Amino acid sequence: MDHTESPGSISQGSISPGSIIVGIDGSEAAINAARWAVPEACALDVPLRLVYAVTPPPPDAPPGETDLDTEYGETALRAACAAAHATGQPVKIETDLVIGSPARVLIDESRSAAMVCVGSVGIGRLARRVLGSTAEEVARGARCPAAVIRTNRGAATPDAGSIAVVVDESPDNDLVLQHGFREAALRAAPILALGVWRWGFGEIPYSQLEHRLGRWVQQHPDVHVHPAAARDGVAEFLSETQEPVHLAVIGAADASKVARMVGPLDPHFGHAGRSVLVVR
Repeated sequence: MDHTESPGSISQGSISPGSIIVGIDGSEAAINAARWAVPEACALDVPLRLVYAVTPPPPDAPPGETDLDTEYGETALRAACAAAHATGQPVKIETDLVIGSPARVLIDESRSAAMVCVGSVGIGRLARRVLGSTAEEVARGARCPAAVIRTNRGAATPDAGSIAVVVDESPDNDLVLQHGFREAALRAAPILALGVWRWGFGEIPYSQLEHRLGRWVQQHPDVHVHPAAARDGVAEFLSETQEPVHLAVIGAADASKVARMVGPLDPHFGHAGRSVLVVR
């Protein structure tokens, strides 16, 4: 199935380059990721592409198992599509059922995407249970920026808080800052600029934060910026801070720490968690 949808109609379509990809699996976390991705697609004027991965059944599976998965996938895609349209934003939506494991399908899709998004509710204290294996694999292996969107159950304002952005002297940091300020402007949120100190190579003195941020502050004068010291790294800072953070924007070098940044579901265990955007 490969459909392009506008409100009130569905027609056959093809994959649009530069789409915002969202992995759909029938969960509320995936639907929340689709909602989060709507303004991304609208701002870039590209389609929102909702993808459900149909896992091939084992050879000894009973007849019709693939048909059941396909039927479930179509239902999940319709629900996610309805949720995206319910935001009221003029988004163009494509839906597709693709054969393969969820992580591999999304990583393959990411090769021609502007961004790939997956949902995570944070379901335990162990890293893989906190994040979910598919989200973890996509965060590490996507060929484009990858967003792991946290669903805080019962939260009245799940998007409230700052956009935390890593500031250092790594080669890709300007790209991280570009995406961070873009997200802040798009979501009318302040920037929490995390100055990351590293002894030796890559060390950035706190006094250089203003210099590093100057270009982006000039380009986004309406975005408020608050500096913060993150001497031990972004994951450590986010696991300890009481500052409300909606989204952390990081470079690929920190992708292995995404599970710690997303955090556990239990708000009594440390912090409430947040979404993470890994920039590539």
